[in-house]
Amino acid sequence: MDFELSDDQMALQEGVRNFCEGRVPMQVIRVLADGGALDRDLWRELADMGVFSLRLPEADGGVGLGWADAVLVFEELGRALVPGPLVWTHLAAGLVPGAASGETVVGGIERDDPSRLVEHLGSLDVVLIVDAEGVWQVDAGALASREIAHPLDPLTPVRELTEPLPQGDRLAGPDTAAQLREQGAALVAGLLLGVAEAATDLAVTYARERVQFDKPIGAFQAVKHLLADMFTRVEVARGAVYAAGVTLDDPAVGSVERAVAAAKLTAAEAAIGNGKSCIQVHGGMGYTWEVDAHLYFKRAYALEPAFGGIDACADTMADLLAST
Repeated sequence: MDFELSDDQMALQEGVRNFCEGRVPMQVIRVLADGGALDRDLWRELADMGVFSLRLPEADGGVGLGWADAVLVFEELGRALVPGPLVWTHLAAGLVPGAASGETVVGGIERDDPSRLVEHLGSLDVVLIVDAEGVWQVDAGALASREIAHPLDPLTPVRELTEPLPQGDRLAGPDTAAQLREQGAALVAGLLLGVAEAATDLAVTYARERVQFDKPIGAFQAVKHLLADMFTRVEVARGAVYAAGVTLDDPAVGSVERAVAAAKLTAAEAAIGNGKSCIQVHGGMGYTWEVDAHLYFKRAYALEPAFGGIDACADTMADLLAST
């Protein structure tokens, strides 16, 4: 399996990265974290870039690219900590009118999710409900909920449902629901890979700049080991995430279920592990609000449960290995 990026994929990756660096630098992310609500202007700009219509056929107004390209785009969005229900709205393109163009903001939840938490609910137009019978659509404004005052990730506001979910309008059957779970897990893995990369970059930059005993702290063996482990986790996750994208595009190359579970598992472990190490490299400053390290750590934890957490992915991998 060839994981070398094509010239077009490198151009796509560079384009999204340049957009994020120019439109949502960390100063803007900090402002968005204080505001809480979704930035609709930013949402429309993401739509104009094709983030939500990336995989739709060109005949339907999309870009006509594949999953291998989509995980690259989401890797860059994760690296920049771009907030919002990116994955659900991307998955809803083609199912919910206006999702691809950014006019309709879509979130989602599993019907049997015991947490009953919906991210960004206050900013959503539509909520997708996924269950064993298929995919259902409900008006976000019709859901009774209460705000969680202090969400883990300041860029991911959360509301708890206070009444049972309505049945909703049926959009698709159980096969599509199963596909959405796998596709969503692959995209979240892309976001987590980007978070892991950004945390590594932040730690390396600080280790080069911070001087102790007349040497950059990156020269000390204990810090070197931390940074080397961070780099290793990123590269392992990168291979798994890119493999998941390629396998979704062409299931003949391997098991989609195994590829997606491996991607989500390794990317989540990389993002959480690197978030912790980034804070550790910064020492006492790493725990403060002023240093960005905590934002990567919190985003990693907020993304980890989405579309199957680390434990669920590990169980899937174990079951698949036992069955071979």
